[in-house]
Amino acid sequence: MNRYRRELRDRWLAVRLSLAGRAHQYPEVQALRRFLSAFSVDCLIDVGANRGQYATMARKDAGYRGLILSFEPNPDVFAQLQRNAASDGKWLVFNMALSDFDGTAQFNIMAADQFSSLKNPAGDQDAVFAERNKVTKTVDMQCRRIDTLLPELMQSHGFSRPFLKMDTQGHDLSVCEGAGEALGRMAGVQTELGVRPIYDGGTNYRQMIDWLEARGFAPSAFFANNKGHFPLLVEMDGIFVNRTLVGD
Repeated sequence: MNRYRRELRDRWLAVRLSLAGRAHQYPEVQALRRFLSAFSVDCLIDVGANRGQYATMARKDAGYRGLILSFEPNPDVFAQLQRNAASDGKWLVFNMALSDFDGTAQFNIMAADQFSSLKNPAGDQDAVFAERNKVTKTVDMQCRRIDTLLPELMQSHGFSRPFLKMDTQGHDLSVCEGAGEALGRMAGVQTELGVRPIYDGGTNYRQMIDWLEARGFAPSAFFANNKGHFPLLVEMDGIFVNRTLVGD
């Protein structure tokens, strides 16, 4: 009976996502739902939250009920993120960037705000991105390292099994490097994997996979993070599990 209920739930999810034009998100939702439940994740660290799309998906589609800590440096969209989180007592938001240093840096606001980044756009990016991924202004932004911030957050909010999600437009590796040994506290990591990076100095997907594997994180799932740019893939997302949770 439980198997039939799961199948019905999954079919309804597929229909609902398709009707909303989000069919490409089905693999992500399924992978996230299973991961967060199986490994008893009690805090989503949502880095590069934009308006809160990922957190909303985790709540409404993946069924996650635990704490969410969303970090968004773009002041132009942070107010909307605040509004979206206001009615959820377990969803807290922070107007800052996470990186590999504690201090301030210039943050690039792009023509399409979802592309905003501490990185500069690549000069040879695909034409489909050229107009949207260009700098319109810069703002000074507070940056924190995870390894200096995480103890404060754990003491304040009492979680013990966090999951790190990053969508920082070419800056994910710097976020991980700023976690230092605290990265080992994460049950899992979700990161963008650039097949054809669209930011200067952006990490290639092979480099990112190797970097995480060298630090004890094994691939759990891969999926396209948008509707794709046929016939060549631009980027995808990967979920990686801490090997201490699964053994060799």
